[in-house]
Amino acid sequence: MKIDIFSHVLLPQFCKKMLDIDAGLLQKMPFLQNPLLLDIKMRQEAGISEVKQVLSFVNVNPEDYLEKDRALDLVKEANHELLETVLAYPKQFFGAVAMLALNNIDGSLSILEDFVVKHSQIFGVQLFTRHLGLSIADPQFKPIFKKCEELDIPIWLHPVFDDRKPDNNIVFSWEYEQSQAMLQLVEAGIFQDFPNIKIIVHHAGAMVPFFSERIKHILPEAQAEDFRKFYVDTAILGNPTALELAIEYFSIEHVLFGTDAPLGIAPSGATQVIIEAIEKLPLSYFDKQAIYSDNFKNLIKRGM
Repeated sequence: MKIDIFSHVLLPQFCKKMLDIDAGLLQKMPFLQNPLLLDIKMRQEAGISEVKQVLSFVNVNPEDYLEKDRALDLVKEANHELLETVLAYPKQFFGAVAMLALNNIDGSLSILEDFVVKHSQIFGVQLFTRHLGLSIADPQFKPIFKKCEELDIPIWLHPVFDDRKPDNNIVFSWEYEQSQAMLQLVEAGIFQDFPNIKIIVHHAGAMVPFFSERIKHILPEAQAEDFRKFYVDTAILGNPTALELAIEYFSIEHVLFGTDAPLGIAPSGATQVIIEAIEKLPLSYFDKQAIYSDNFKNLIKRGM
């Protein structure tokens, strides 16, 4: 079995409620129009039998549209829809990752304590590189990191556009935002304050492996070492050479199989392309198995 730890959905009930709030949402973010985000049966038909997915919602955040109590209510509803989907399709889905509403910190802390911890199929929470126009490293979000370390809840870190910039694009901007957020977290001392925190970064650590020597020579030694504490997935649409660079930098133990399905390569995502890229790597069977599932199982022992 291969566990795809970064796979996205936009489930029907949540989608309908978001469209009631913003009818133009699908036009603003065209990738949301992928039918496999909503249609689980169509997704089953396009799936690979040996792959089970860990689901997280696409980057549609109620906190950007609603005041804090309404945002929290909608997030809670979405999380329950996510859990129900995982339970209804156990052969296809391995588990899921919860949403938070960071305009309601107290309510988000209660989601960690009352929803994530109490459901073994919910392995962690998804945060974004920016929330409410602020870096995820902003001090007001620190209680979330503190509680995640306390409860041993991993964090999935996904990029979003920085709305201050006029030239955002899907090719390069998210990789920059991901890399910048990693730098901001390191410089904010997240790994110093919370040494047992687990943060999984999308897209193989974005720019970080390629610019590792800049990190090493420009940052203080302790901060440069903190970069290696992130976990990363394999969602870079193939490219064995780039994956090898990420493995060399973060270490084999910190690399997890993730594909961004069903996004990336039409119609159903890059799952097969990424498997082929991993198979081309000069790794032992056991190292490949570590990437495909063992590393993730070790990471989420709380839920096993």
